[in-house]
Amino acid sequence: MLNLDYRDARPIYEQVRDNLRRLMVSGAIQEGEKLPSVRSLASNLAINPNTIQRAYESLEAEGYVYSIPGKGSFAAPRTGVDEERRDRLLGQFDSLTAKLLYLGVTRDRLIARIREKGGEVQ
Repeated sequence: MLNLDYRDARPIYEQVRDNLRRLMVSGAIQEGEKLPSVRSLASNLAINPNTIQRAYESLEAEGYVYSIPGKGSFAAPRTGVDEERRDRLLGQFDSLTAKLLYLGVTRDRLIARIREKGGEVQ
């Protein structure tokens, strides 16, 4: 389910957060689905539960997860991702697109890449 790379310079909690975010965005974790408990996920990954808790808190701050005390953490509805984050990501997309075009990547190749990721482009 989650892959950790101990050679990666990023902290483990960021890797856990990014893996969980990827699973939610790809649909592998559905809206409203209960995430593994902090203890069980920490046990499965053989890492400290505080690391998982930090990843969950980060995802909650980003709007990907919501918590119910005594029940656990759940994948938030897609509308939970705030517009500010969406705008920031679109800005990064614009910047990367401009760099790729400068490096000779064609418009058609960029469009094909978006289609591969599930987006429809006319």
